[in-house]
Amino acid sequence: MRVLAAMSGGVDSAVAAARAADAGHDVTGVHLALSRNPRSYRTGARGCCTLEDANDARRAADVIAIPFYVWDLSDRFHEDVVEDFVAEYAAGRTPNPCLRCNEKIKFAAVLDKAVALGFDAVATGHYARLVADSHGEVQLHRSVDAAKDQSYVLGVLTQDQLRHAMFPLGDSLKQDVRAEAERRGLQVAAKPDSHDICFIPDGDTAGWLRERLGSSSGTVVDHATGAVLGTHQGSYGFTVGQRRGLGIETPAGDGRPRYVLDIEPVTRTVTVGPREELGVDRLEGIRPRWCGAAPSGPVSGGTVQLRAHGGEHRARVTVDGERVLVDLLDPAQGVAPGQAAVVYDGTRVVGSCTIARATRG
Repeated sequence: MRVLAAMSGGVDSAVAAARAADAGHDVTGVHLALSRNPRSYRTGARGCCTLEDANDARRAADVIAIPFYVWDLSDRFHEDVVEDFVAEYAAGRTPNPCLRCNEKIKFAAVLDKAVALGFDAVATGHYARLVADSHGEVQLHRSVDAAKDQSYVLGVLTQDQLRHAMFPLGDSLKQDVRAEAERRGLQVAAKPDSHDICFIPDGDTAGWLRERLGSSSGTVVDHATGAVLGTHQGSYGFTVGQRRGLGIETPAGDGRPRYVLDIEPVTRTVTVGPREELGVDRLEGIRPRWCGAAPSGPVSGGTVQLRAHGGEHRARVTVDGERVLVDLLDPAQGVAPGQAAVVYDGTRVVGSCTIARATRG
């Protein structure tokens, strides 16, 4: 097969490309230039998408002995990921830009271009597994390395996208991937993993949003009494479940910490209360994305994951057209609108949806 290997400049994508080449595929490496200012997207181990990363990817391609190109997708990334991120926070929601990047960039823009150029598949360094079932459907499963599993951020992929995807690291442990990179002579063998949000290199999400949305003062109020406890300069600086940095001037009468329970962007009101008020057992999701055929009836006996590195919750999932209703048998805390709920059947990813509401029964 002709395979396009997306090479970020990190160890995982480099080893994935090398394994694809070892398997006998005709592999071409490509680095995605996603930043309009490549020098701004990495600080130490944070982020990705810099000139440093492009050079690391090029050196890895030279070692593997495959052709290498750089594709400039910065405008598309800015529109589909960065602007979406800003708009979601402005609306009081908490988005996951990695899911949006996989949905709109890596397995949409890149895959479309790859197929148009005659490639059969796009290979990435994600830790997830693809399994063909007896009906010829390609299933997405969790990786062998539970600590590195990235199936959650791939839960937005459709069957057609999965048929053109390749995840060579799904059966490996991260420590073994690094050891393999060293044996292959790849200079990125010990390179730190990128983390946090790539386009917010210093990790200050609230400050980054303030530069784009401006200061917009509001109040922090008590859930039980409605009393004003403090003020803030932008409701976008908060997320449901947040404990620190609330700007509260009056301590709770019982001395216990308060948490963000709700964010109202129109009135710019942030409501806080005790931890037990964070509990939810019913979710309403929108924008479903199914990895295969949409479930024809309730999905019972499955689980739902609500954060990229969160645990699983036993759940009953009911699909009603474009609405997904999730009854959590294991209640969750700190669930914010805008997060993704990814549905699993064992290790298989069924699909995902964007949480619109989280309530208590």
